[in-house]
Amino acid sequence: MSFCISSCTSKPQKTERTVFTPSFTYEMESFTQYKYPDWFRDAKFGIWSHWGPQAVPRQGDWYARKMYESDILNRQTNEPTGKPSREYLYHLENYGHPSKFGYKDIIPLWKAENWDPDQLMALYKRVGARYFVSMATHHDNFFLWDSRIHRWNSVKMGPMKDVVGLWQQAAKREGLKFGVSEHLGASYTWFQPSHGADKTGPVKGVPYDGANPEYQDLYHPETAPDDFAWYTKDSVNQQNWLACITELIGLYKPDLLYTDGELPFGEVGRKMLAGFYNQDIVRNNGMLEVVYTCKHLESQGRWVRDIERGAMDSISVDPWQTDTSIGDWYYRTGQKYMTGTEVIQMLVDIVSKNGNLLLNVVQTPEGNLEQDVLDILEEIAAWTPVNSEGIYDTRPWKINGEGA
Repeated sequence: MSFCISSCTSKPQKTERTVFTPSFTYEMESFTQYKYPDWFRDAKFGIWSHWGPQAVPRQGDWYARKMYESDILNRQTNEPTGKPSREYLYHLENYGHPSKFGYKDIIPLWKAENWDPDQLMALYKRVGARYFVSMATHHDNFFLWDSRIHRWNSVKMGPMKDVVGLWQQAAKREGLKFGVSEHLGASYTWFQPSHGADKTGPVKGVPYDGANPEYQDLYHPETAPDDFAWYTKDSVNQQNWLACITELIGLYKPDLLYTDGELPFGEVGRKMLAGFYNQDIVRNNGMLEVVYTCKHLESQGRWVRDIERGAMDSISVDPWQTDTSIGDWYYRTGQKYMTGTEVIQMLVDIVSKNGNLLLNVVQTPEGNLEQDVLDILEEIAAWTPVNSEGIYDTRPWKINGEGA
């Protein structure tokens, strides 16, 4: 198997490293001094673990929200559609009504009993990954790190393990750069269906468990009627996000931080980003080696633009990243996976346009990989050693895909 590589990429001249002072502020203009680190531009390929308690029902992405959607809400208008979600019906049949058995009761079922981070990381390195990203928290507001400010975390519940910390240790042992993804910014509005109740049927009007004040630190307080966009308008929620992500950065000092959305919350988000950059400068004696990636349409050199399940149509001056999955974002019974060939073709195309590929490898709720997934990874692992010279440590040629 071969693809156009040498005509798409060239070997770079290393840029002279800039010595910084920790002078990033909440002003947008301050981020124009950022310089993309060579390690990210050279790495090209990362593997992501998008994994957590939502894998337990084996129903795919967004289960923690959809299990409460007895009447699916239009995400643009917040108006009911009159249809229950498939996940809500599944939950009724398999767990019971969400007024009695809610997402809080799914969390203890996530044991991760077959998870071996060292074994998986050795495999991912052999496949060709140069960096690894652990999800730190999804929209379900469950933290995969040893949080001191939030009790709903994987050390106190579920696996009783510091998932982020153990992934990081495994990545360091294999010499891979380590990142974390945070999806918390959208959580405050995303989780609002948990505060509802059935509008019809035998338990009409009985509140779901998200309305119980005892669990507000998981499901968040109810937002105002007009606060339903991807990012909350509530300043208290925004400050909560800042405290949590600041804790995550401080505890693990990741090489990469991914936000699922644009840089959140205006000045609040810029304060987080300034802190992320500044702490790395202090830690590295004037060098700035971290990467922040989010879904702003234009990065303008201030961070790395991320494109979910998509790609640039031509060469970008600035480095960028595609994030995608070989299947659903979470484990789903009977799901169809990409082939190894499809992953390789995508990687070559992205690299030829000055991008990186961050690939989610779907784990079972128990933490291991199905044979189908292992077979896909082995196909990629057989290809990368032969073709690595045209992928890693390269820069785009004048015309991407020339001669393909």
